[in-house]
Amino acid sequence: MNQTALDILEYKKIKSMLEGYTVSSMGKALVEKLQPEHDLTIIESWLEETEEARRLMDKGSSVPLSSLIGIDKVMEKLGKVVALQPDELWTIRNVLVGAGKMIQYMKNRLLAAPKVASYASSMYELEDLSTEIERCILDNRIDDKASPELARTRKRMAIVEERIESKLESILRSPAYKDMLQDAVVSMRGGSYVIPFKREHKRAVDGAVLDISSSGSTVFIEPAAIKALKSELDELRIEEEKEVFRILSTLTGIAEGYRKELLINVQTMAHYDFLFAKAKLANSMKAVLPVMNHENRIVIRSGRHPLIGSQAVPLDFEIGADYRALVITGPNTGGKTVVLKTVGLFCLMAQSGLHVPAEQGTKLSVFTDILADIGDGQSIEQSLSTFSSHIRNIISIIKCAGPDTLVIMDELGTGTDPAEGMGLAVAVMERLYQSGCIMVCTTHYSEIKEFARTTPGFKNGCMLFDTRSLLPLYRLSIGIPGESNAFLISLRLGMDPALIERAHKITYKEDRHYEKPDASQASQEAEALVNEEVLLSNEESRNTSIRRYETKKRIEKQKVESAFKLGDCVFVTSMNRTGIVCELENARGEVGVMVMKKRFTVNKKRLRPFIDGKDLYPEDYNLDIVLETKDYRKTKKIMSKHHVEGLTLEH
Repeated sequence: MNQTALDILEYKKIKSMLEGYTVSSMGKALVEKLQPEHDLTIIESWLEETEEARRLMDKGSSVPLSSLIGIDKVMEKLGKVVALQPDELWTIRNVLVGAGKMIQYMKNRLLAAPKVASYASSMYELEDLSTEIERCILDNRIDDKASPELARTRKRMAIVEERIESKLESILRSPAYKDMLQDAVVSMRGGSYVIPFKREHKRAVDGAVLDISSSGSTVFIEPAAIKALKSELDELRIEEEKEVFRILSTLTGIAEGYRKELLINVQTMAHYDFLFAKAKLANSMKAVLPVMNHENRIVIRSGRHPLIGSQAVPLDFEIGADYRALVITGPNTGGKTVVLKTVGLFCLMAQSGLHVPAEQGTKLSVFTDILADIGDGQSIEQSLSTFSSHIRNIISIIKCAGPDTLVIMDELGTGTDPAEGMGLAVAVMERLYQSGCIMVCTTHYSEIKEFARTTPGFKNGCMLFDTRSLLPLYRLSIGIPGESNAFLISLRLGMDPALIERAHKITYKEDRHYEKPDASQASQEAEALVNEEVLLSNEESRNTSIRRYETKKRIEKQKVESAFKLGDCVFVTSMNRTGIVCELENARGEVGVMVMKKRFTVNKKRLRPFIDGKDLYPEDYNLDIVLETKDYRKTKKIMSKHHVEGLTLEH
């Protein structure tokens, strides 16, 4: 897989998130080695394993994963050293205990997770080795009961040490030495028992001086009375060391005989750590198992970029059925780049066996390579301009693109003369389309929108933008091109409408009337549009956007009528949608219009006739049913029959 694309699409950040859910260093190492796969059979197997691991976790029982601390170094020593240390042997014992728990855990879950549980069938409990280590080692030390010889030796050592202590205590309590002692304590120097005497009395004490204090006032003397006992104790310690070494060597030999089985256990436990880390990541993202295909078909339902999480606006995306190339337009910071990265990252995640944060019905294709050109790539060290860095990357993309390739390009053709950039962008898209790849591009060029509209296999899309609040909605609508928002944004920011009208005529070679918006009305309209976008589902939003685009183009050609009747359906040009007339025109030329069950006062110049009321309702139809609430109509009916004290009706 192309390394540049992996870096651009932030694949490493997903792997870092996955590493955070592992419990062992060996599990982290497996995450580090993870790369997208090209074989559909392997990918589907990986995804199914992740799904099974999630099912096991959802049942609530804790999975007995092992941290495998230190086992990698122990496995390296096996066969290379004569004897392992007690703590290293105990590490092997911990792995065997963990393996036994995992075998038992998976044995009861073969039906729920056959693929995942099958790995445990290759593991070994090795009870003889585990039991022997537990019998011989206690608190990271060879236990006295490890062998009869060790038990006898340590018993004799205890007796000799007791006799030495008795001799020393008698010296400390002796009246003959009372005035000679610096302190009435016994300490160790070089493995020997010594008593601190005053320096001036060192010749009066029968024994060997082993140390002198830093001040020189104290000498540490090993009494001659314990010298023979000390020699006997040293001999016993040598015997103890020999027996301990023999026991450790025996245990190490047994472990070496099971080296292959131990390695299988360690690798399997690391793989389980890796599998359940993928399951934990999927649960944290509320991800789903995508349906994979080899047909270059991508369908994303309510997808959320993994690095944005729950704050991401759900993305509905589709390509590969009726068209292989999608050209996305929209304002800056409107979410175009997020769409590109979401599509590319979803494919990388799925081909790595990771579930994707989307809804059921999401389908992803297997690509042999994903090629991306996102960001300016400008380099001071390499003296590359924004445009030249793009071109070098695009040249590489053209060379590598093929039928099983996903190509993602952001702001194609920017960084140079607009006319030449537009022509170059179209030529590049044509060449890439001929290669048979799936292509998703973003652009600001209106000529490219027209090219996509008229060229078979291409499709336009746009990022929705609220021109009243000047805020992007971060929603992708496929099927219509994005309109330029520069004039509307400039108008909302206070630019002279006459200046905007002149700019429109220069750009589009036609006249168009622009009015300075009323601040309060613009705010109301923006709130209505945002509420509408929240209420509509993604599919409804896409279809509604297409209808609005077609309706607006048709209605703008109609002439404005001076009067509207109650119940007429009108098109509100400033809100880009239809509403119902609920109040007749007032002295200021304002008409009451109900949009999304909310009432707005709109200047008649902003209204276009859409459907006459007589074509919508039967003759003598009670419009209160449409224009008033149920409670209003109920109260009105009660008041028409008789008087009710305290009952009011607001109109």
